[in-house]
Amino acid sequence: MGTTFFTPNFQTSPVLQGPKTAYTKPKTREGQAMGNFLIDLSIGSFIHHLYSASNFFKEMVVLKSNEKCIMELSRWLHDRTGAYDWKHASTVVAELEDKRDQHQNIEMRLKSSIRQVLKCNFEQENITSPVELPLADCVVSGLLLDNICKNEDEYMKNLEKIIQLLKPGGQLLLFSSIDKSYMIVSGERFHSFKYSENFVKNAFDKLGLIIDYCAVQRRRSMNECNDYKAIMFTAAHKGE
Repeated sequence: MGTTFFTPNFQTSPVLQGPKTAYTKPKTREGQAMGNFLIDLSIGSFIHHLYSASNFFKEMVVLKSNEKCIMELSRWLHDRTGAYDWKHASTVVAELEDKRDQHQNIEMRLKSSIRQVLKCNFEQENITSPVELPLADCVVSGLLLDNICKNEDEYMKNLEKIIQLLKPGGQLLLFSSIDKSYMIVSGERFHSFKYSENFVKNAFDKLGLIIDYCAVQRRRSMNECNDYKAIMFTAAHKGE
């Protein structure tokens, strides 16, 4: 049976500004994501994008390339002292799901879905080695490739490694920052691989991904923390 994936509704304004993320009310498209197992490969220790996914995917594995991100996410997952409080995010999701008094249940729903938080290494052919994961029904990747790739060749190579995590017919949901060349975190400036919307579409096509849906939200306000021009969401499936 097909499930539902959430995509940003680019016609709405942010309903909440988190410390680093704007949340917008999602819209749904039926019959796109199928199965029970999801792998997340996203920047930092963010988990807000997985709250809605936990409605449909009962088993998730979160992959992180940074030990500090693993530590921070493990603190939250196991309710340890000093964990970041994601209540603002679960509250928004509760409102969007018409469950305004159930944000704690939504928090627990996501925590029960996350089975493992693992280290990944894109220098390896199998990025989860020595762990062998089952192939996923869906892989979500948010802004990670922007920050681990230096050029087009690295982007293509790393995207291909992400695709290898998918079952035939499985779906990739990719969030991309368009025309971003840097980001500043805690006063330190980090390089970002700068690319266009067409580059992403062409990369998917070259690697055999079939695009099901694509949307772009242009930047509405500026700050000195980064210089992206737009956020792009692309949903595509792997050939059978």
